[in-house]
Amino acid sequence: MDGKDDKVAQPIDAMNLGMGLLPDDRKAEGIIGDLSVRENIILALQAKRGMFRQLPRAKQEEIADRYIDLLQIKTASRETPIKQLSGGNQQKAILARWLATDPDFLILDEPTRGIDVGTKTEIQKLIVKLAGEDKSILFISSEIEEMLRTCNRMAVLRDGAKVGELDGELTQERVMAAIAGGTNDE
Repeated sequence: MDGKDDKVAQPIDAMNLGMGLLPDDRKAEGIIGDLSVRENIILALQAKRGMFRQLPRAKQEEIADRYIDLLQIKTASRETPIKQLSGGNQQKAILARWLATDPDFLILDEPTRGIDVGTKTEIQKLIVKLAGEDKSILFISSEIEEMLRTCNRMAVLRDGAKVGELDGELTQERVMAAIAGGTNDE
């Protein structure tokens, strides 16, 4: 980060370096289903502060309300258990969790998998907006069209190995050539 090699042994190390992670499996690794939308949103921010420095309830509500509004999370209330939300709204709440920490670097692993087309488009637009605000985003997706809509540079992986890096004009043909033949535009 910032030109320095930093060691990340635990998630809190990454958070303290300004990193956030939206995992590919929101149900198993992202949400805590029995907690409210509010509690899920403030989770990372509270972890960074430490368990003995509780965020005041009014501050938690202010943060949750801001991100519920900003990301248009459809929920009956901030106190609704997150497991009652649709997959897309759960995904938005996880994204809100990390945005609340004001990260410099976000890793988004399949952020639109398994959600409706409208929410997918909203999340893609938000990702492009964040990148325009000087946030570094590692966007992982198996959907080429989605990558072409959201990325300005792309690394192509095949069988777990980097076989190409593309920038400039990103086209499906260039991506397919890199996948098929390991073409590298570096």
